[in-house]
Amino acid sequence: MAFRSSRWVRLASSVGAVLSGLWMADCAAAASSVTTVAGMPPVVNAANLYSEAGVNHLSPAVAGALQRVYVPNLRSNDVYVIDPATLKVVDRFKVGYSPQHVVPSWDLQTLWVANNAEGRPDGSLTPIDPKTGKPGTEVKVDDPYNMYFTPDGKEAIVVAEARARLDFRDAHTMALKTSLDVPECKGINHADFSIDGKYALFTCEFGGKLAKIDMVNRKVVGYLQLEAKGMPQDIRISPDGKVFYVADMMADGVFLVDGDSFTKIGFIHTGVGTHGLYPSRDGTKLYISNRGSNRVHGPKHGKGSVSVLDFATRKVLVTWPIPGGGSPDMGNVSADGKMLWLSGRFDDVVYAIDTTTGNIQSIPVGMEPHGLTVWPQPGRYSLGHTGNMR
Repeated sequence: MAFRSSRWVRLASSVGAVLSGLWMADCAAAASSVTTVAGMPPVVNAANLYSEAGVNHLSPAVAGALQRVYVPNLRSNDVYVIDPATLKVVDRFKVGYSPQHVVPSWDLQTLWVANNAEGRPDGSLTPIDPKTGKPGTEVKVDDPYNMYFTPDGKEAIVVAEARARLDFRDAHTMALKTSLDVPECKGINHADFSIDGKYALFTCEFGGKLAKIDMVNRKVVGYLQLEAKGMPQDIRISPDGKVFYVADMMADGVFLVDGDSFTKIGFIHTGVGTHGLYPSRDGTKLYISNRGSNRVHGPKHGKGSVSVLDFATRKVLVTWPIPGGGSPDMGNVSADGKMLWLSGRFDDVVYAIDTTTGNIQSIPVGMEPHGLTVWPQPGRYSLGHTGNMR
């Protein structure tokens, strides 16, 4: 019996080793099957392009960064800084006019505040040192509503919303290199990139469209009408890279778009004023903020909520209403995946939402908080916005 037992253990061990080897080979094959653009880090897991932004999978590049939540307040022209451990505001400082988003740089060394100076000619970017939490000298930049980075990290893409234009700038100095007009994309603002970095889809808020941009040849491929009276907002690619989810605040849900064929393939209802999209740290779920109003300038205490969508089934698992009403907008997920941080756009608060229970705590901040970021976040590099990490 001892002999047979020992032989069985050896056999099971051998089979296990073979299966493990096959699994690793499959993973390697899946990873190598994605041919990325030059300079873009390789895709480690083709089944989950967010694999390197998993729970507490922090890059050495963020060593020494303070654990903070940076909140740009659109109408009070300042940034509030929250300590996530205490849920208290620990600092605040003035920036340029109309700060819209706090954007982590591709190399994870700088947080850029995009001050687009709505209706004014003096837009700027304010750098924040994440190791000190303090702002540096502003850089004058035309109309920076939002900002992304090319997949190779060499250039920043400043989204000049009022100009219907993308400005490609040096990722460090922000010196202008080239510009790309996207004339049929009125209200161009949010974007995400294909799994291989070859193209990006940008939302056109005031035209109900998407614009597809060839990132290799730097040209507009075309436009896709989602809804004639729609207002597409945030956009995020699925973990397997096959589908883009597009939040639409007029349609009260997300459109599903095949990016390669550039066709609309579905729609999922979520809640009133669908706005922001944030993958969970394990890449299985998508947190969707519903701002509670279909208006650009909505009321306080609206029908705000957060929907949790399962990527595998494309079904909404649960929707958490904001107690007493609210206006969840933009934000991101904590490094450990346990907290979803969102600005309360029309209620002058920030929401800290427990991703297990949906329990919500509110923290008062400045006037009309918008694209806050949580820092540090897991990942090798940032493609922009409030932390599109890969």
